[in-house]
Amino acid sequence: MFNPDIIKPENLVYKRTNVLTDAVMHYCPGCGHGTIHRIIAEVIEEMGIQDKAICIAPVGCSVLAYNYFNVDSLGAAHGRAPAIASAIQRLHPNHHTFTYQGDGDLAAIGTGETIHACNRGENIVIIFVNNGIYGMTGGQMAPTTLLGMKTATTPYGRCVELNGYPLQITELLADLPGTYYVTRQSVQTPAAVRKAKKAIRQAFENQKNHKGTSFVEILSNCNSGWKKTPVEANKWMEENMMAKYVPGDIKVDGVKVR
Repeated sequence: MFNPDIIKPENLVYKRTNVLTDAVMHYCPGCGHGTIHRIIAEVIEEMGIQDKAICIAPVGCSVLAYNYFNVDSLGAAHGRAPAIASAIQRLHPNHHTFTYQGDGDLAAIGTGETIHACNRGENIVIIFVNNGIYGMTGGQMAPTTLLGMKTATTPYGRCVELNGYPLQITELLADLPGTYYVTRQSVQTPAAVRKAKKAIRQAFENQKNHKGTSFVEILSNCNSGWKKTPVEANKWMEENMMAKYVPGDIKVDGVKVR
Protein backbone atom coordinates (compact mmCIF):
# COMPACT_ATOMS: atom_id res chain seq x y z
CA MET A 1 0.00 0.00 0.00
CA PHE A 2 1.26 3.49 -0.85
CA ASN A 3 2.53 5.43 2.15
CA PRO A 4 1.78 9.18 1.74
CA ASP A 5 4.39 10.04 4.37
CA ILE A 6 7.14 9.09 1.95
CA ILE A 7 6.59 12.22 -0.13
CA LYS A 8 6.58 14.67 2.76
CA PRO A 9 9.44 17.20 2.31
CA GLU A 10 11.07 16.20 5.60
CA ASN A 11 11.23 12.58 4.45
CA LEU A 12 12.71 13.15 1.00
CA VAL A 13 16.29 12.03 0.41
CA TYR A 14 17.16 15.22 -1.46
CA LYS A 15 18.74 17.94 0.62
CA ARG A 16 20.17 21.29 -0.32
CA THR A 17 23.93 21.76 -0.48
CA ASN A 18 25.45 25.21 -0.13
CA VAL A 19 28.30 24.22 -2.45
CA LEU A 20 25.98 24.45 -5.47
CA THR A 21 24.73 27.88 -6.48
CA ASP A 22 21.15 28.68 -7.43
CA ALA A 23 22.10 29.11 -11.10
CA VAL A 24 19.99 27.03 -13.48
CA MET A 25 22.27 24.53 -15.21
CA HIS A 26 22.41 24.68 -18.99
CA TYR A 27 22.98 20.96 -19.55
CA CYS A 28 20.67 18.93 -21.76
CA PRO A 29 17.93 17.01 -19.91
CA GLY A 30 19.22 13.55 -19.07
CA CYS A 31 22.91 14.53 -19.18
CA GLY A 32 25.14 13.20 -16.40
CA HIS A 33 26.91 16.51 -15.73
CA GLY A 34 24.27 17.72 -13.29
CA THR A 35 24.50 14.53 -11.25
CA ILE A 36 28.29 14.67 -11.20
CA HIS A 37 28.22 18.32 -10.09
CA ARG A 38 25.88 17.36 -7.30
CA ILE A 39 28.02 14.57 -5.87
CA ILE A 40 31.18 16.69 -6.08
CA ALA A 41 29.36 19.40 -4.13
CA GLU A 42 28.17 16.90 -1.54
CA VAL A 43 31.70 15.57 -1.02
CA ILE A 44 33.13 19.08 -0.60
CA GLU A 45 30.43 19.95 1.92
CA GLU A 46 30.71 16.69 3.87
CA MET A 47 34.49 17.07 4.12
CA GLY A 48 34.14 20.69 5.25
CA ILE A 49 36.58 21.97 2.61
CA GLN A 50 34.42 24.52 0.78
CA ASP A 51 36.66 27.42 1.79
CA LYS A 52 39.71 25.55 0.46
CA ALA A 53 38.26 24.05 -2.73
CA ILE A 54 39.32 25.50 -6.09
CA CYS A 55 37.62 24.40 -9.31
CA ILE A 56 39.35 24.65 -12.68
CA ALA A 57 36.69 24.72 -15.40
CA PRO A 58 37.46 23.51 -18.95
CA VAL A 59 36.29 24.30 -22.45
CA GLY A 60 33.40 22.12 -23.52
CA CYS A 61 29.93 21.34 -22.22
CA SER A 62 31.06 22.13 -18.66
CA VAL A 63 32.73 25.42 -19.59
CA LEU A 64 30.32 27.21 -17.22
CA ALA A 65 31.02 24.93 -14.25
CA TYR A 66 32.28 27.94 -12.29
CA ASN A 67 28.70 29.27 -12.29
CA TYR A 68 27.44 26.21 -10.46
CA PHE A 69 30.03 25.59 -7.73
CA ASN A 70 30.06 28.01 -4.82
CA VAL A 71 33.84 27.76 -4.47
CA ASP A 72 36.79 29.67 -5.86
CA SER A 73 36.99 28.89 -9.56
CA LEU A 74 39.04 29.66 -12.63
CA GLY A 75 38.38 29.02 -16.31
CA ALA A 76 41.18 27.38 -18.30
CA ALA A 77 42.09 27.59 -21.95
CA HIS A 78 41.15 24.47 -23.91
CA GLY A 79 42.97 21.47 -22.40
CA ARG A 80 45.14 23.48 -20.02
CA ALA A 81 43.28 22.80 -16.77
CA PRO A 82 45.87 20.35 -15.31
CA ALA A 83 48.68 22.88 -15.87
CA ILE A 84 46.72 25.64 -14.13
CA ALA A 85 45.70 23.30 -11.32
CA SER A 86 49.34 22.29 -10.83
CA ALA A 87 50.41 25.90 -10.38
CA ILE A 88 47.57 26.77 -8.01
CA GLN A 89 48.08 23.68 -5.86
CA ARG A 90 51.82 24.37 -5.58
CA LEU A 91 51.06 27.91 -4.46
CA HIS A 92 48.37 26.70 -2.03
CA PRO A 93 49.49 23.19 -0.99
CA ASN A 94 46.82 22.81 1.70
CA HIS A 95 43.93 23.58 -0.63
CA HIS A 96 41.88 21.20 -2.75
CA THR A 97 42.36 22.06 -6.41
CA PHE A 98 40.40 19.96 -8.88
CA THR A 99 39.82 20.04 -12.61
CA TYR A 100 36.54 19.13 -14.25
CA GLN A 101 37.06 18.13 -17.90
CA GLY A 102 35.42 16.33 -20.80
CA ASP A 103 37.08 13.89 -23.18
CA GLY A 104 37.67 16.44 -25.93
CA ASP A 105 39.29 18.85 -23.47
CA LEU A 106 41.35 16.32 -21.52
CA ALA A 107 42.12 13.54 -24.00
CA ALA A 108 42.52 15.59 -27.19
CA ILE A 109 43.94 19.09 -27.00
CA GLY A 110 44.90 18.60 -23.34
CA THR A 111 46.66 15.24 -23.68
CA GLY A 112 50.10 16.76 -23.05
CA GLU A 113 49.07 18.73 -19.98
CA THR A 114 47.21 15.74 -18.56
CA ILE A 115 50.03 13.25 -19.05
CA HIS A 116 52.77 15.49 -17.69
CA ALA A 117 50.79 16.65 -14.64
CA CYS A 118 50.07 13.02 -13.80
CA ASN A 119 53.63 11.96 -14.47
CA ARG A 120 54.91 14.65 -12.10
CA GLY A 121 52.49 13.41 -9.47
CA GLU A 122 50.93 16.82 -8.92
CA ASN A 123 48.75 16.76 -5.81
CA ILE A 124 45.55 17.55 -7.69
CA VAL A 125 42.24 15.84 -8.35
CA ILE A 126 41.30 15.38 -12.01
CA ILE A 127 37.66 14.57 -12.75
CA PHE A 128 37.25 13.35 -16.32
CA VAL A 129 33.77 13.04 -17.84
CA ASN A 130 33.82 10.65 -20.79
CA ASN A 131 30.82 10.54 -23.13
CA GLY A 132 32.78 9.47 -26.21
CA ILE A 133 31.92 12.54 -28.28
CA TYR A 134 32.35 16.30 -28.63
CA GLY A 135 29.01 17.27 -27.13
CA MET A 136 29.09 21.07 -27.17
CA THR A 137 30.28 21.70 -30.72
CA GLY A 138 27.98 19.41 -32.66
CA GLY A 139 28.72 15.78 -31.90
CA GLN A 140 32.03 15.25 -33.67
CA MET A 141 34.33 12.27 -33.12
CA ALA A 142 36.47 12.48 -29.97
CA PRO A 143 39.58 10.46 -29.06
CA THR A 144 37.29 8.25 -26.94
CA THR A 145 34.71 7.57 -29.68
CA LEU A 146 34.16 3.82 -30.06
CA LEU A 147 34.93 1.88 -33.22
CA GLY A 148 31.84 1.81 -35.40
CA MET A 149 30.27 4.71 -33.52
CA LYS A 150 28.56 7.25 -35.76
CA THR A 151 29.21 10.94 -35.13
CA ALA A 152 28.96 14.17 -37.12
CA THR A 153 32.46 13.57 -38.50
CA THR A 154 32.22 9.76 -38.75
CA PRO A 155 28.78 9.34 -40.36
CA TYR A 156 29.57 5.73 -41.32
CA GLY A 157 31.15 4.90 -37.98
CA ARG A 158 34.67 5.26 -36.65
CA CYS A 159 37.13 2.95 -38.40
CA VAL A 160 40.73 2.09 -37.55
CA GLU A 161 42.13 2.76 -41.02
CA LEU A 162 40.89 6.34 -41.13
CA ASN A 163 40.47 7.36 -37.50
CA GLY A 164 42.71 5.10 -35.44
CA TYR A 165 41.80 3.39 -32.19
CA PRO A 166 39.83 4.84 -29.25
CA LEU A 167 42.17 6.29 -26.64
CA GLN A 168 41.95 4.61 -23.24
CA ILE A 169 43.72 7.47 -21.53
CA THR A 170 42.74 6.36 -18.02
CA GLU A 171 44.60 3.06 -18.38
CA LEU A 172 47.53 4.96 -19.89
CA LEU A 173 47.69 7.33 -16.91
CA ALA A 174 47.57 4.43 -14.46
CA ASP A 175 50.98 3.34 -15.78
CA LEU A 176 52.58 6.64 -14.77
CA PRO A 177 54.47 6.67 -11.45
CA GLY A 178 52.91 9.97 -10.32
CA THR A 179 49.32 8.71 -10.22
CA TYR A 180 48.25 7.46 -6.81
CA TYR A 181 44.60 6.68 -7.47
CA VAL A 182 43.00 5.98 -10.85
CA THR A 183 39.42 4.83 -11.20
CA ARG A 184 36.53 4.73 -13.66
CA GLN A 185 32.94 5.13 -12.51
CA SER A 186 29.53 6.09 -13.96
CA VAL A 187 26.29 7.79 -12.90
CA GLN A 188 23.49 6.08 -14.83
CA THR A 189 21.92 4.35 -11.80
CA PRO A 190 21.61 5.17 -8.09
CA ALA A 191 24.10 2.40 -7.25
CA ALA A 192 26.59 3.77 -9.78
CA VAL A 193 26.16 7.29 -8.35
CA ARG A 194 27.02 6.04 -4.87
CA LYS A 195 30.19 4.39 -6.18
CA ALA A 196 31.17 7.53 -8.09
CA LYS A 197 30.67 9.68 -5.01
CA LYS A 198 32.81 7.29 -2.94
CA ALA A 199 35.56 7.52 -5.57
CA ILE A 200 35.48 11.32 -5.60
CA ARG A 201 35.63 11.37 -1.80
CA GLN A 202 38.64 9.06 -1.92
CA ALA A 203 40.37 11.34 -4.41
CA PHE A 204 39.96 14.38 -2.17
CA GLU A 205 41.10 12.38 0.88
CA ASN A 206 44.24 11.38 -1.04
CA GLN A 207 44.86 15.02 -1.87
CA LYS A 208 44.40 16.00 1.75
CA ASN A 209 47.15 13.52 2.63
CA HIS A 210 49.43 14.79 -0.19
CA LYS A 211 49.56 11.45 -2.00
CA GLY A 212 49.92 12.74 -5.56
CA THR A 213 47.52 12.73 -8.50
CA SER A 214 44.07 11.21 -8.18
CA PHE A 215 42.26 10.67 -11.48
CA VAL A 216 38.54 9.88 -11.56
CA GLU A 217 36.96 9.07 -14.91
CA ILE A 218 33.16 9.11 -14.97
CA LEU A 219 31.29 7.61 -17.90
CA SER A 220 28.30 9.69 -18.92
CA ASN A 221 25.79 9.66 -21.74
CA CYS A 222 25.31 12.35 -24.38
CA ASN A 223 21.75 11.72 -25.42
CA SER A 224 21.71 14.85 -27.60
CA GLY A 225 24.91 13.96 -29.45
CA TRP A 226 24.03 10.29 -29.64
CA LYS A 227 20.52 11.13 -30.92
CA LYS A 228 18.81 9.03 -28.25
CA THR A 229 16.43 9.53 -25.37
CA PRO A 230 18.09 9.64 -21.92
CA VAL A 231 16.86 6.13 -21.15
CA GLU A 232 18.11 4.79 -24.49
CA ALA A 233 21.43 6.58 -24.04
CA ASN A 234 22.05 5.06 -20.62
CA LYS A 235 21.22 1.59 -21.96
CA TRP A 236 23.51 2.12 -24.96
CA MET A 237 26.30 3.27 -22.66
CA GLU A 238 25.97 0.16 -20.51
CA GLU A 239 25.91 -2.17 -23.51
CA ASN A 240 28.65 -0.51 -25.56
CA MET A 241 30.89 1.98 -23.75
CA MET A 242 31.31 -0.16 -20.64
CA ALA A 243 32.62 -3.04 -22.73
CA LYS A 244 35.53 -0.83 -23.82
CA TYR A 245 35.78 1.41 -20.78
CA VAL A 246 35.30 -1.04 -17.93
CA PRO A 247 34.21 0.61 -14.65
CA GLY A 248 36.13 0.04 -11.43
CA ASP A 249 39.39 0.91 -9.73
CA ILE A 250 42.50 0.64 -11.87
CA LYS A 251 45.14 1.91 -9.46
CA VAL A 252 44.83 2.19 -5.68
CA ASP A 253 47.43 3.51 -3.22
CA GLY A 254 49.92 3.78 -6.07
CA VAL A 255 49.55 0.14 -7.12
CA LYS A 256 47.72 -1.10 -10.23
CA VAL A 257 44.92 -3.50 -9.37
CA ARG A 258 43.97 -4.38 -12.97
